[in-house]
This record gives sequence, C-alpha cells and structure tokens, in this order.
Amino acid sequence: MRWTRHIFQFAVSTALIAFAPLPGLAQSCQTGGDMDDALKTTISSAAQRYFDMAAKGDTAALRQNSVPSLAASFAGVESAVNGRQAELAGAQAAVKSVFELETEAATSPGQAEFFCGVFGKNGQTQNSAIFNLNVPAGKYAVVIMDAASPKGRTSFSPVLELQGADWKLGGLYIKASEVAGHDSAWFIAQARAYKSKGQTHNAWFYYLEGRGLLSPLPFMSTQATDKLYDEFQNSRPADLPADGKPANLTAGTANYKLTELFPDAVGNDLDLIVKYQSPDASNSNQAYQSNVAVIKALVTKYPELRDAFAAVVARAVDPSNRDYGTLLAMKDIK
Repeated sequence: MRWTRHIFQFAVSTALIAFAPLPGLAQSCQTGGDMDDALKTTISSAAQRYFDMAAKGDTAALRQNSVPSLAASFAGVESAVNGRQAELAGAQAAVKSVFELETEAATSPGQAEFFCGVFGKNGQTQNSAIFNLNVPAGKYAVVIMDAASPKGRTSFSPVLELQGADWKLGGLYIKASEVAGHDSAWFIAQARAYKSKGQTHNAWFYYLEGRGLLSPLPFMSTQATDKLYDEFQNSRPADLPADGKPANLTAGTANYKLTELFPDAVGNDLDLIVKYQSPDASNSNQAYQSNVAVIKALVTKYPELRDAFAAVVARAVDPSNRDYGTLLAMKDIK
C-alpha cells in the first residue's frame, strides 16, 4: 500500500510558505478536474499574474499581493525570483495542475494532510497527489506551472491563499526542471546504472537529483515519487549523514564530522556539496586548508565520485552557522 506520503528535502531555489504551525486540521482537496470552470479559471489567472510579475522581476508587486506573513519575511521570494530571472524573463508559462485545498480547525494536533484525486487499492493513481502543510484554517490553492524559454525549462509553483475575494500569494517555489539539459528520467536512469555497477554513493546522489527534478514541491507526493521512493528507500549508503547524525571522515590525523552531502547543479555542471562541522569558519586560511583536506579525503574514500561529478564543494560550518566554502574541480583533486 502506498497511502503513506513521502516528504523529502530538496536543494532548490525556494520561498517557503510563511504560515505558522497550528493544531491539527480537517481538510479537503479538489483537483482541477473536480472544480467548476469559473473557480479553476480564477485560480489559474491569479497564478499567471504572479508569474508575469516574477518574469519581469517585479518583486515589489509580488510583495504587495502577498499574505501579510509572507510580505513581512520576503527575502526568500526575492532570492528565488532574482536567482531564476534569466530563465523566467521571456518565458512562456503553461498551467499543468491546479489544486484547491480547504482546512477546518480540528481537535487533534498535527499537520494538514490533503488527499487529492482518486486513490486505488495500491495508493496513488496517475492524477492524484498528497500535500502535507502546516497552515491556518482557510482556503488555499497550489498551481504547478511549466515555464519554457531558450534558457531551459523551469517549474514555477505559487501557493495561494484566499483572502476576501482575492487569491493572495502565500508561498513560491521556483526550480529548474532540467540540469545540464537532463531531466529527472535521465538522472534516475543513471542512478540505476550506477547501482547496477555497485557504485552505491553515485547511485544515491543521482537518485536525489532525479527525485528533486521529478517533484516541483517538497511537500507534495505523487504516484511517480512514491514509486521512486519504494525503489530506492533501502539504497541509502549507511556511511552517509542521516537523521541529524553526522558521518565521520578521516583526513590524515584529523577527523571531520560530515553533516550533509548532496548534489547541486552549477551552470552545466553537477557538483557534490559536502558540509562539515568546524570550530571557527571565520578563520578563512584554516577553513580553506580544512576544506581541501575534506575534499581530497572524500574522493580518496569514494573514488567512484570522479565518474559522476564535475567538482566537489566543501563548506566548513561553525556553531554560529557561519560557513566558508571551497570548490575544487575534479580534475584538480590529486
């Protein structure tokens, strides 16, 4: 049974929904096929209006049309829009999916979980979706748009909240739909190929990249994401950091606590990011030396990484959350 939702973390340009956690909620959901034409058109038109603002780089207008909680903390939206301006400018956007979500205050604690569309005996079907959100009682809409331009395809997904008669912007998720010209299917195929060769770390990282490209939203699951989860859920190498527990990496006489490893697209390259604990990242000379040591030790421990990544980026992160990063191209790692 795949009725259980799988929620993941993604490394994407994102502006998180600025809604406060509340007690448990009773909820309902309509897909675009369930809505009357007038409601679907109204929601789609609002999303298109916000896309047009983003494509013009008009973050001031986006802020003016946001719910108060998002408008008060708008840096994430500005960063997401500015970071993807090259792809959004001149792009043609098409609405792929529309969902209307409604919550009511309930008695038991927990997040609001929305089951949208038709579910079968094995869980999700081709047109269903599950959303997991922490939002106040009210009416919301999620719109998934595909924006195509000469710079590539971009997923543009506004989350709207109904305030009075207006659908205001409550959150915005913008991410590339392709990396270096490759979509989720390509990365998943590569992950399977690496897995068949016994390169379990490469397989896991490419699975993460493929999964991130497959789902436009970190709090949304579909039949495709559930099937992918079922395929790879037992493939995570045991020596990677997980569930807040760091992994150990020895470099010479030093031992480093790795906190995160994940792929990241930089231009047309796919790099591997490694974060680790540092006592003081403000000492740039020492942080640089430690970064280089971590990168070399990591590639020495996992030589398969040379086949999968263009570079490795090490980031020393200290207790005050300051960090210092160093990139080494794979060809320069000796």
